[in-house]
Amino acid sequence: MLETVRLICDSGLVVLIWMVQLIVYPSFSYYKVSDLYLWHHTYTQRIAVIVIPLMFGQLIATGFQVILQQNFYTVTSSVLVFLVWVSTFLQFVPLHSNISRKWEVEKTIKGLILKNWIRTILWSLIFILSCYYL
Repeated sequence: MLETVRLICDSGLVVLIWMVQLIVYPSFSYYKVSDLYLWHHTYTQRIAVIVIPLMFGQLIATGFQVILQQNFYTVTSSVLVFLVWVSTFLQFVPLHSNISRKWEVEKTIKGLILKNWIRTILWSLIFILSCYYL
């Protein structure tokens, strides 16, 4: 059961992050700042409904796995999930706040696209590990 929850969360997050990286963040540069501001507010609320349960599900499942059994897979997964959370809250929350405040929007969009490769790679590695070990 725990492995199934983990694989569902990992799968959902890897698909989501690739869509955000290749479609959503690049599309921000096509908006006028006033339009992006309006859309960004809606986007962040809607994406949160998907992202928050998946991230917490992944965090909880990974936590239980590493508590129940310490091996390369569980420890490495825990470190990677931790890095995603750190990146999300230290880099992406402030970047999204910049857009919400209409502050350096063009620079912020470029930062989102460039820096999001970190999470894209991390979540891809997490998914690959889960597929391999589960």
